Amino acid sequence: MKFKYGHDIKYNITYHKRRRKIFLKNLCLKYNINWQFVKFLLVGGLNTLWGYIVFSLCIFCSLHYAAATLIATVLGVLFNFKTTGCIVFKNNNNRLLLRFISVYVFVYFLTVLCLKIFTLIGMSNYYLNYAIILLPNAILSFFLMKKFVFN
Repeated sequence: MKFKYGHDIKYNITYHKRRRKIFLKNLCLKYNINWQFVKFLLVGGLNTLWGYIVFSLCIFCSLHYAAATLIATVLGVLFNFKTTGCIVFKNNNNRLLLRFISVYVFVYFLTVLCLKIFTLIGMSNYYLNYAIILLPNAILSFFLMKKFVFN
């Protein structure tokens, strides 16, 4: 399908994606926000949503919170390695997978520890508890990925 000036739909979609990216990048420059961190949050947001859905389904199916966290983390890692490497850090080196996984193992144990602490202090709603620690986990993951994986 052609538009008024002879451009097709694919060109039009690509053009608008490019404009949104430029707009976001300029907004980051204007307010002195790290563009790479914004991309990490956007890609991480998608991965977090995926992980939260998997975690919630596991809890709904009566799995232990540690097993639910493990399943959500493993599936998230597999998806996130390529998207984070390629989109955020411009690096698609598969040799970094072990370092990437080690960061996620660390974050996994930290998450399980936080969920256990929440349980011990009487907060037994795993859905809410997991939601509370999502943003701190994202920030920690960014700095660990930047420093130890894609430096």
